[in-house]
Amino acid sequence: MAEAMLAGLVAGEVIAPSAVCCSHPRPERREELEARFGVSTSAANGDAVRDADVLLLAVKPQLLDGVMAELRGGLRAGQLVISIVAGASTRALSEGLGHPAVVRSMPNTPAQIEQGVTVWYATEAVDERGRDWTRRMLATLGREFEVHDERQVAMATAVSGTGPTYIFLFIEALTDAAVHLGFPRHVARELVLDTMQGSAAFALRSGKHPAQLRDMVTSPGGTSAAALYQLERGRLRTVVSDAVWAAFRRTLELEASLEQGPGSGEE
Repeated sequence: MAEAMLAGLVAGEVIAPSAVCCSHPRPERREELEARFGVSTSAANGDAVRDADVLLLAVKPQLLDGVMAELRGGLRAGQLVISIVAGASTRALSEGLGHPAVVRSMPNTPAQIEQGVTVWYATEAVDERGRDWTRRMLATLGREFEVHDERQVAMATAVSGTGPTYIFLFIEALTDAAVHLGFPRHVARELVLDTMQGSAAFALRSGKHPAQLRDMVTSPGGTSAAALYQLERGRLRTVVSDAVWAAFRRTLELEASLEQGPGSGEE
């Protein structure tokens, strides 16, 4: 995800490659980033952020404690921290870094092709300049939405952040069903993907409630009505709701774990 942001920032000329420093523990990864984007790199996180105006934290949650310990005490007033670490609350980030100006954000997988959606929350210590930088950076991933209740970032993790997982599973299931009917798999895949893409585009453009759109294609006693009966009989709505709640609860568990400090994160 960090690489997707870097690609968007450089391609959109939001920032010059010479102004970017990326840190990574593996030499071959650093060489790859240097060759592809023309940025500088460092093996040490502290060196990478020393002269930075904006720090992007993009690590696995289980690595966050170690990274924050390395950076704590090394950040100066005026630096902005933007985190895309799942489950990392602004409290955990501010206390772990010893730094108040923090933005917590939750992008999703389509951000890698600039079609994502990112929900973000900024602490009071982030000024308007910092918010503007956040908007510009996150806009390279697709659409961005600022919220003023941090809990909504956790909620977005369960909806838009984890959402592609639900969609991919449905694509897989519908493709398998098409193959079961007799379509070659490559044809089934294209039919399903085009149907999903077209339906989403139509829903966006129409502005209608999903129920209205569903009614438009559901004739009494028709094929859609027969299919919907089976989906409702299988409790599709309830299963989806339960899945979202499970993802939300897991996000809150990650938050609590990270807020407890070093040694409490997941292995």
